[in-house]
Amino acid sequence: MKRKEKKPLKYYLKRDRFIYLLMLPGLLWYIIFCYLPMFGIIIAFEDYKPFWGIQGIFTSNWVGGKHFLKFFKSAYCFRLIKNTLLLSIYSLIWSFPLSIILALFINELKGKFFKKTVQTVSYLPHFLSAVIVCGMIRTLTSVDGGLVNAIVTAFGGEAIPFLGQPEWFRSIYTISEVWQSIGWESIVFIAAMMSIDKELYEAAMVDGAGVLRRMVSITIPGIMPVITIMLILRVGSILNLGYEKVLLLYSPQIYSTADIISTYVYREGVVNQNYSFAAAVNLFTSVISLILVLGTNKITKKMGQGGIW
Repeated sequence: MKRKEKKPLKYYLKRDRFIYLLMLPGLLWYIIFCYLPMFGIIIAFEDYKPFWGIQGIFTSNWVGGKHFLKFFKSAYCFRLIKNTLLLSIYSLIWSFPLSIILALFINELKGKFFKKTVQTVSYLPHFLSAVIVCGMIRTLTSVDGGLVNAIVTAFGGEAIPFLGQPEWFRSIYTISEVWQSIGWESIVFIAAMMSIDKELYEAAMVDGAGVLRRMVSITIPGIMPVITIMLILRVGSILNLGYEKVLLLYSPQIYSTADIISTYVYREGVVNQNYSFAAAVNLFTSVISLILVLGTNKITKKMGQGGIW
């Protein structure tokens, strides 16, 4: 049998040039906004001042791990890590399983129009900006005329300043995050369900399997590789909790439960202009996130599931 001759790279670049052109904008975006800024990590090990500009990156005094030690010894370190972990874990525990459950039930809907309508309505909240969502939350939980407090007072209770009491913040954040994310996250699982062989469902129906049995025995095992990959990615981003919603909802009086690493980095870097210290704290979270991704990937592979690589 004649061995197939290997084509040079130039051949494939010419053959698939239009595909590479389509990929180019996204590739440039990642290079410009994700990879090139990584050079600035060096300021985490320097005493950098913002008014020194780019030249200051090369001329600033090297201080090594000074800023990392300062963060670990600060009174806020444990509180920030705790709040970030709790908000991320609560969101993961609720939104991840619920997005799978939503995808399972949408997949079982028969009417095509109704199915598309439910799917569209479920993921529309994802496209609302953090400003709009936080405005809705403040309006609903307001002591003066808020719907939630109107219901509380209607049942004989007293109006509660929900965003002014630390014990309520995590619940409010988690509920809003679940509402915004489960519809969007379910799209990935619904797409994975489309690749499952329909003959498996037909055979199960012939054997008398009901809807729940088909979900448990066919659908969930069929999308398990996708569930594994999505879980690894979610675990890897536990410490990289977005700051926009927290920043728009919290106040100094609820810092004990609302202040997270991202908002602390924002205050130190943008407000106080402690760029080196803020870069060190952010680099710490990135390193931990990398470790979590690698660890979760290894554990899932040992459990017999396919990881990301």
